[in-house]
Formats: sequence, structure tokens, C-alpha cells
Amino acid sequence: MHRTFVALLDRNHEHAEAFADRFDDVQDAQHPPVVTVCCSDSRVLQDHIWRNDRPGHLFTCGNIGNRVLERTDAGEVVSGDVLYPIAHTGTDIVVVMGHTGCGAVTAAYDDLTDGIDEPPGIERCLDLLESRLEAGIDALPAGVDRAAAINHLVEYNVDRQVEFLVESGEIPPDVTVIGVVYDFQDVYPGQRGEIHVINVDGTRDTDALRAIHAEIAERIGRLWAY
Repeated sequence: MHRTFVALLDRNHEHAEAFADRFDDVQDAQHPPVVTVCCSDSRVLQDHIWRNDRPGHLFTCGNIGNRVLERTDAGEVVSGDVLYPIAHTGTDIVVVMGHTGCGAVTAAYDDLTDGIDEPPGIERCLDLLESRLEAGIDALPAGVDRAAAINHLVEYNVDRQVEFLVESGEIPPDVTVIGVVYDFQDVYPGQRGEIHVINVDGTRDTDALRAIHAEIAERIGRLWAY
């Protein structure tokens, strides 16, 4: 067996020992208060970002580009991964998490600007992003370099995903939808690894958000006001 997988099993054994008594209250049902939709980037550790060690506390979804929608015969709909805990477990907070240097946003940017060749499965995912990002590319500030353009579009993508949820009609009005960016590239002020709130229920004006949510004012901030 590959040594990397053997090492994973060893770490799982440590996990099992540490968590042996933490499943007693959730063995038969789950009622997570939060569903997180995160990019499935190996550098973005969904549970560890929040220091979560409570089974049943976070319902975690991951895909390239932290997408919240799917295309079906009925048109574009909220992804079942996101909708399931809202519909069935009483979850009333959705957190859409982008991250600096996102590879999916980078690929979408490259495809929209120069064209790239990807396998059909990746093309399908990129198409769902590109339909949201194309207008953002046209609106980028003059003079931004490639890295800055990508990180501007990371925010733009989070905004569009939040917007889709808020306007979908599938998310009840009492569910709070929060858009954030996780920074491990020292792009935002603050510590490496911090989460920055950029959008709440479709509001992305930072002054307005700080006034409404004064208790987290220092964690609200974005690169791009458009």
C-alpha cells in the first residue's frame, strides 16, 4: 500500500481515539446550524479553518470555485448539496467561502480571456463559473495585474454565488447568507489564514455592513468596491 495512504490511516486512528465520545449526541440525526460552501482546494481546510471539532456542527460542501448552483432540465437551481441541510436539518446560515489565488477562478479567467482546453468534467464546472464571471472581467479596474485580477474576481464570484442564493426563491428568507474570502496569500490586512466578510444577504458595501454588524466590524473588508 502507498505510504501516503498508510500515513492517513495512522492519522485516522488518532482521530478515532480523540473523537470516540463526540458522536453520542449525533449518531441518529444531525442539526447543523451552518452549511459552508467552500472551494475544494487542498490549501483550504474547511473544518480546521473554523477550529471545528464538533461532529454535527458544520455541514460542509466543497467543489472547485465554491459554486452553489447546478443546471438541470428545469434551469439553474440551488445545488442539492447546499439545499439539503436547509430543507431537512434546520440549518439557517449559509457561508460561501472563496479564497485568494483560487485555481478555478484562474482557469475561468484564462478561458474567458485566452481560451484553454480542459476535460469535459472540468469544462462543465468552469462554464458554471464563467457565466457569472464574464461581466466581472469586463468591469475590472484598469491597470490591475494578473494576480490582482484573479483576487478581484474571487470576490466577484462570491458575490454572484450569494446573489444567486438570495434571489433563487429556494432559500427561505429567514436563512442568512454570508460571503467570505479566506486569505493565505497575505492579500488582505490581518493575519495569514483569516476570513474576511465581504457580503451578507447581498449587501456588499463595507460601511453599511460594519454599521449593521458592528460586533464583527474588524473582520469586514474587501479588495474591490464596484
